[in-house]
Amino acid sequence: MKIVIAPDSFKESLPASEVAKAIKRGLKKALPESKCLLLPVGDGGEGTVDAIKNSLGLVEKTALVTGSFGDEIQMTYVQKGKLALFEVADLVGLAKIPVEKRNPLKIQTKGIGQLILHLIEQGMKEIYIGVGGTSTNDGGIGIASGLGYQFYDKNGDELLAIGQSLFEITDISKEKVISIPSGVRIKILADVTNPLCGTHGATYTFGKQKGLEPAKFQDVDIAIENFYHKVAPEILKLEGSGAGGGIAAGLCVFADAEIVSGIQTCLDLINFDQKITDADLVI
Repeated sequence: MKIVIAPDSFKESLPASEVAKAIKRGLKKALPESKCLLLPVGDGGEGTVDAIKNSLGLVEKTALVTGSFGDEIQMTYVQKGKLALFEVADLVGLAKIPVEKRNPLKIQTKGIGQLILHLIEQGMKEIYIGVGGTSTNDGGIGIASGLGYQFYDKNGDELLAIGQSLFEITDISKEKVISIPSGVRIKILADVTNPLCGTHGATYTFGKQKGLEPAKFQDVDIAIENFYHKVAPEILKLEGSGAGGGIAAGLCVFADAEIVSGIQTCLDLINFDQKITDADLVI
């Protein structure tokens, strides 16, 4: 009897690979003669890259980038040939931020933009980014900062690219921007379809679990909407742009990225359909 075990991760509890192993242990007690194929999966949230890595035998590497509180850290990514994958949760995942430090308007995502540039320098042509499970709500401006964009207030002072600065931005400089080469394709593995703003947007839907007080939802939502009305109003209508606290919106606008189905892309990459053709049971 062939059993394919294909779970997603259990949020802030177990990665998908460990869930799969636990299920296998139970099955082997009940059905000792069964053959179990472990195919952990992900839908764009945390654990997606790890699931794909295990199935494809990708090589794990690191790059030095700006961390969630401005420190320098080594961020993990995986690659094979000219294909690379990483998760923003490896930098700003909710599980990585102590409860007492959870303030989505203060978390920095600059390192994501920096990692994209590093991958391009390494010759990557296909870059897949999982954007789920983040602790930030910066509307995507941190990504822009990592690509070279600079933000200024009404006095001409440069602002730190965090959510709190959305209330003060009056000018944007592109002087130091490094453009994404035309031959590079960046795909966002999204696990949600929420728009960027509104009552079903990033702030109202995910702000509370990240530590944002409900009393601030409206002001933050309006600040993000006002910013994109000036920069790229079309993004406000894009389904899924609210993923990752607006990181998806920032990637689309500033890095020419495309939102794709996280689970479908994961299944395609690991050749899921073929691997279950002769299975008696799929979990």
